[in-house]
Amino acid sequence: MKMTKADIVERVCENVGGFSKKEAAELVDMVFNTMKDTLSTGEKIKISGFGNFVVRSKNPRPGRNPQTGEEIMIDARKVLTFKPSNVLKTILNS
Repeated sequence: MKMTKADIVERVCENVGGFSKKEAAELVDMVFNTMKDTLSTGEKIKISGFGNFVVRSKNPRPGRNPQTGEEIMIDARKVLTFKPSNVLKTILNS
């Protein structure tokens, strides 16, 4: 099973009283947009009890096309990593 943004909006609406579905959707959008803006500037996001989001730079490296075996160069890029907190790890493994 997967959780979608609509599911998150629904849960916010159910669990936080006084919000309409539209207001809950706007709130969820604001949180996600704030996270995107923060990460796009290279800043880390640390959410206590949940984990850390960090953007890392990967250097260019040689690779191989799995279909043809041809060697190719993989471009430098940025990747988003998530490291769960010990609290989240404990919850997941209990």
